[in-house]
Amino acid sequence: MRINKIILAAVVATIAGTASVQAQMTTSPYSKFGFGLLGDNATSAQRQMGGVGYAMSSGRQINVMNPASYSRIDSLTFLFDMGLDVSFIKSDENGTKRSQKGGGLDYLTMQFPISKRIGASVGLLPYSSVGYSFGSEIKNGTNSHQGQGGINQAYVGVSGNIYKGLSVGVNFSYLFGTTVNDIYAYTSTGSTALFEQVVQVRDWHVLAGIQYSIPLDRNNSIGLGLVYSPGKDLMGRARVIKYDVTANETPDTVQTLRLRNNFSLPDTWGGGISFKHGNRWFVEADFTYQPWSKAKFAKMSDFPATRYADRWKVGAGMQWIPKDRGGYFEVVSYRAGVFYNRDYMMIGDNHVKEYGAGLGFGFPTLSNKTVINLGFEYRHRQATPNPLLKENYFNITLGINFNDLWFFQRKIE
Repeated sequence: MRINKIILAAVVATIAGTASVQAQMTTSPYSKFGFGLLGDNATSAQRQMGGVGYAMSSGRQINVMNPASYSRIDSLTFLFDMGLDVSFIKSDENGTKRSQKGGGLDYLTMQFPISKRIGASVGLLPYSSVGYSFGSEIKNGTNSHQGQGGINQAYVGVSGNIYKGLSVGVNFSYLFGTTVNDIYAYTSTGSTALFEQVVQVRDWHVLAGIQYSIPLDRNNSIGLGLVYSPGKDLMGRARVIKYDVTANETPDTVQTLRLRNNFSLPDTWGGGISFKHGNRWFVEADFTYQPWSKAKFAKMSDFPATRYADRWKVGAGMQWIPKDRGGYFEVVSYRAGVFYNRDYMMIGDNHVKEYGAGLGFGFPTLSNKTVINLGFEYRHRQATPNPLLKENYFNITLGINFNDLWFFQRKIE
C-alpha cells in the first residue's frame, strides 16, 4: 500500500473517532430553545466572508454548503480542512453584564477526486449546539437552568459535472447527538429537585445542490448556486427525568416520547450568485430560508413549549488576492463579509435576530499547498421587540486547509 493511502486511512479514522465527541462549546442562553443554535456548514474561510458559499466553486477550498462544488477539484488533488474557533462573549441582561469564553473544534472535512468529472467529500460538522447556565427566582426558592450537547452530522457527498459549467451534487448525512436541558429547583426548606429533558437524535438527512458557471469573457464569470434539503420527522427518543437530589432517590422517568411525529426539521432552501475575476477577485451574495413555523418540537412535562418562526438569513462577502505571483503579502487572500439572520426560535412574542461582520486572511505556506485561514468575527444577538438578553461575540477562527497531489504517481528512474 502506498504511503498516501496509509495517510488517507489515518485521516478517515481520525474523523470517525472524533465523530463521537461534541467538541464545540457554546455559551448562550438562547441555545436553550429548540435544538439550540444552528450551524450553516461554513468553513473558516467562508465565515470570514459572511458565511456565503452556495455559488462558490474552487479546486482549492472545500465547500460543504453546496455539494455540487466537489467536482471542481483537480483530478490529482486531495484537500483536508479542519477548523477551530475561540469565542469571547459579553452579555447584558437588564443591566447585569457577564463575560464568558467558548469555542473548540468546529469541523473536519476532506475532499478528493473519483474521476475527471466526479469529486467526493466526507467530514464532520455541527448541525446545532447547546450550552448555557443561568439562574432565576421562583416562589419559595430559586431555579438554576443548565444545558449542553448538540446535534452533529457526519456526511458523505458526491458531485459530478454533467455539462460544461453545470454540476450537481448531494450530501448524505447521519445526524447524531444529544441535547440536555436541566432545571434545578432549590426550595427555601433546603430540598433540591432536578428536572432533566434529554433529546437523542439518530437519523439520516440529505442536502442536494446545483451550480452553474456563466463565462462573460476570458477573465470574468458569474456563478449561480442553489441547494435544497427536505424537511423530515426525526428518529430517536426524548424523555424527562425527575431526581430528588436531597433524598438521593432513584431517578423517576416522568415522560418518554419517540421523536417521530413529535420532533421534526423543516425544508431548507438556499441560493447564491457570485462574480469572479480570474483568481484575484471573488464576490458573492447568499439567501437562506427555512419554514421552521411548520416544524414540530413537542411540549414535554415540566418544560415550556417551544415556538418556532420561519428563519431567513442573508450574507455577502468578498475575497481579493492582489497578484497571482509576487511577494508574500501579494499572494495572501484578503476576505471580508457581513450577514443578517432572523433565527428560528421564538421567546414569547419576541423573534431572535443576529447580525455580524467578519474579516480574515488566507496565508499560504512556503509550498503554497497548505493555507492557514485566520479570521476575526463580530456577532450581535438579541430578541426583538423586547431585547431581553443582548450578546456580543468576538470570535477568532482558525482553519488549516491542506492541499497536496496525493494521487500523483511519480516515476522511479
